[in-house]
Amino acid sequence: MFDLLRLNHLLISPKRQYRKTTHSKHWMRKHPNLYQNVILTRPEQAYVSDITYVESDQGVHYLSLVTDAYSRKIVGSHLSKDMKAESVVKALDQVLKERKSTAEAIHHSDRGLQYCSELYQKRLKRHCIKPSMTEGYDCYQNALAERINGILKQEFLIHRYKTIEDLRQVLNESIYAYNYLRPHSSLGMKTPAEVHKKAS
Repeated sequence: MFDLLRLNHLLISPKRQYRKTTHSKHWMRKHPNLYQNVILTRPEQAYVSDITYVESDQGVHYLSLVTDAYSRKIVGSHLSKDMKAESVVKALDQVLKERKSTAEAIHHSDRGLQYCSELYQKRLKRHCIKPSMTEGYDCYQNALAERINGILKQEFLIHRYKTIEDLRQVLNESIYAYNYLRPHSSLGMKTPAEVHKKAS
């Protein structure tokens, strides 16, 4: 089917990313990659996080996402005009507010300064969540988070919007559709919300 779509120029071409959202050359402590050896058995066992950029007519904005690695459900998101730790941690705060399990978990991200910040690390520690980070500059070590970014930007956020408020509304609708309406082949053609709820 994809060959047929390609022949008729019906595939969505991925856009090249020109903006850097990870600044990992800093003095703050980086954490080892704990995620690479995890065997996922339940929701709220491991989370993957990333920051990507999106644009409106008002300029460039930054989208912070936290995804449950088991169910692929986006469990935290925040759209802001900057990449400060105070903005990025708001996506994590959504996760912590809705989290039901008290068991120890892993939070996996790149080595960006927002995730290494004292603010972010204190939040994780308070909720018994161990930090895990990619080693070096290998984006494939956070492939699931990168994949979620790609799905949102290439399948849902395909138009340009006038304001950040317009973008935020469409983003909320897109995350709902991704979680509750879009089946995943990797989940046996179930939605992330179905898998998350059933296994919780």
